Amino acid sequence: QVQLVESGGGLVQAGGSLRLPCAASGRTFTSYNMGWFRPAPGKERAFVSAISRSGGSTYYADSVKGRFTNSKDNAKKTVYLQMNSLNPEDTAVYYCAAQIRVLFSRSASDFVSWGQGTQVTVSS
Repeated sequence: QVQLVESGGGLVQAGGSLRLPCAASGRTFTSYNMGWFRPAPGKERAFVSAISRSGGSTYYADSVKGRFTNSKDNAKKTVYLQMNSLNPEDTAVYYCAAQIRVLFSRSASDFVSWGQGTQVTVSS
């Protein structure tokens, strides 16, 4: 399985931006759909965004659509979550995850590898 390491978290003021890289190790990076999750009330891991294996499709939760952008660099084995117009409700630990499915699923239980998480704090 692929190993994942997130970075880029930190403290930012409301309205600001952060970019979270997630670096993967392993030879089969292009076999995985890559997702981002964060805790939410009643959910340990709530879906935030994902990008398909090819990078041709991206998916977003309604709460971040239009503000967050997901991208990947297969040569660097890295996915990026660009977060703009951040608000205090975006404060959370963000987890990168890998899914090996032909048809993408937003369910956290369908992701097989997880990073350790990176803290994002948005001050008002």
